[in-house]
Amino acid sequence: MKVIITQEEAVEKGIWLDVMKMFGVDDEDEVWPSEEYILTEEQARRLKLIP
Repeated sequence: MKVIITQEEAVEKGIWLDVMKMFGVDDEDEVWPSEEYILTEEQARRLKLIP
């Protein structure tokens, strides 16, 4: 299973810093609120998005 989350959703859920680390995004990188990140099931569990 894959889970898709946008940058905006990650910020709202308070997990944006974790997503940034997973995908190698820096503070200096240009990121759009609608930008999507595809998480594996394991990543989504680590972020507590799914049980």
